[in-house]
Amino acid sequence: MVLPLSRALLAAALLPLALTAACGSSADPPSAALASASSTTGARLVVVTTVAPITSIAANIIGDKADVTGVVPEGTNSHTFDPPPQIAKTLERADVVFVNGLQLEEPTFELAEANAKEGSEILKLGDESLPESEYIYDFSFPKEDGKPNPHLWTDPLYAIKYADKIKDAMVRRDPANAGYYTGNHRKFVAKATVLSEALKTDQPTIPAGGKELLTYHDAYAYFAKDYGWTVIGAVQPSNFEDPQPKEIADLVDQIKEKKVPVIFGSEVFPSKVLEQIAKETGARYEDTLRDDDLPGEPGGPEHSWLGLMRYDYVTMIKGLGGTTKALEALDTTDVAPDNADYPQ
Repeated sequence: MVLPLSRALLAAALLPLALTAACGSSADPPSAALASASSTTGARLVVVTTVAPITSIAANIIGDKADVTGVVPEGTNSHTFDPPPQIAKTLERADVVFVNGLQLEEPTFELAEANAKEGSEILKLGDESLPESEYIYDFSFPKEDGKPNPHLWTDPLYAIKYADKIKDAMVRRDPANAGYYTGNHRKFVAKATVLSEALKTDQPTIPAGGKELLTYHDAYAYFAKDYGWTVIGAVQPSNFEDPQPKEIADLVDQIKEKKVPVIFGSEVFPSKVLEQIAKETGARYEDTLRDDDLPGEPGGPEHSWLGLMRYDYVTMIKGLGGTTKALEALDTTDVAPDNADYPQ
């Protein structure tokens, strides 16, 4: 459940049938002959992704059997990222484009539609994984704007659904390597499940009633729902600017009243306002949560979706007074060679 944090600032914190969007259409998936055209001609598939967590999940499934290129640089505000014109050339070559959807990266999606070659597919992983009846709206994503909270990948259960969709698309497009994709998918799901179980093991070490998140950017709404956390609020308003002075004053009062111990900032959205609020309230300011910026450098053992989520869960649980022995024991390396191109 997402609870209001202040009257003016924070309202709420921030099947089997795969719905395929091909060349801007929501029609049925292409025929087997068209879908496997690249495979039967012996050409290597070109896959384009958007944010780094999706690039990482795709790379785990695809390994070295296709070329994977991410187009949204890490550390970028993916909500407002406006792709430069040269990305159009990358999208022109794509056989498959995986985007998050749920209106997260609309300019990139529109550019992909405009430059899609014949027979290519554009798949909105979030739209295909989350029924509309389960959309979460909050202060940063108000229902009247029609944009649900799009951050599904911070929840292992939805990351597994993303992996399912990616595997199915790759098997359809490249049946010659179906066994490889299926095997990598099986290994990835196993690792994501172990991550989920480690989280469940460690989170009860937080003192009673402490599984509450006050964040700058609300990237954990679906995670909170599935793992029994409460998002007290998200400081960042819907226009992605800092809150106004009156809103800040209300927030300070609320934090003092609720005795909030930690304010979790974002590495992607640095905020001097949060730092000042922490000083005024006595709360500790933890500014290193990563919404979609993978830890380490490309090619490193932590530079993965698994490394990202382990880092965030450890940061949250330790910040709230818990211990993370199970999470810290995890192996977060990729299940297949990560040959993806991560833009910097």
